[in-house]
Amino acid sequence: MESSRDRIKSQVKKSYAEIARDANSRCSAGCCGPSALTGILDTGEKIDYSDDQLALGPGQANLGLGCGNPLSLAGLNKGETVLDLGSGAGFDALLAAKEVGRTGRVIGIDMTPEMVEKAKRNAMTYNISNVEFRLGESEDLPVESDTIDVVLSNCVINLSPDKASVYGEIFRVTKPGGRIVISDVLRSGKLPEEIVQDQAAYLG
Repeated sequence: MESSRDRIKSQVKKSYAEIARDANSRCSAGCCGPSALTGILDTGEKIDYSDDQLALGPGQANLGLGCGNPLSLAGLNKGETVLDLGSGAGFDALLAAKEVGRTGRVIGIDMTPEMVEKAKRNAMTYNISNVEFRLGESEDLPVESDTIDVVLSNCVINLSPDKASVYGEIFRVTKPGGRIVISDVLRSGKLPEEIVQDQAAYLG
């Protein structure tokens, strides 16, 4: 019998696979048009991305799924190794790869195969070679211990039904003295029970 945690993971994976496929079909049909792109760019500006950052892949790498800009506080340096937790179509990872330069590297992790493939295509499209995208879960990262200078996460940890394991994995892979920059949504009060029990609310 599938556990509640497994059901939540399955629902999250299904939802984000649909988002990736929908973005692919819209863009291949040439209708990532003015209204869709305006919405993505307006959202990005509101959550603190610069115009230069937003110029990278609106509707392709940037699907408007974040809830902040972790790069604005990360203080990335040339040569650092960065992990993007829940990298989606690759927007933050690709931006980070440009900041750390050729001597640095970025690893993007996502649990949705469709998003990983989309991110890989975006890296090729924008000719960014110091980034790789791996299929994996935040609760069990396919990353060696003590290898990451900076962990980024943008509106992803809230989707996990086992947040303690996510933070444990972040601690495991981060070098001593490394940095963690998270943009996410937080609960500030008690939620109604019908919301707590509604698995779809994880994606709300």
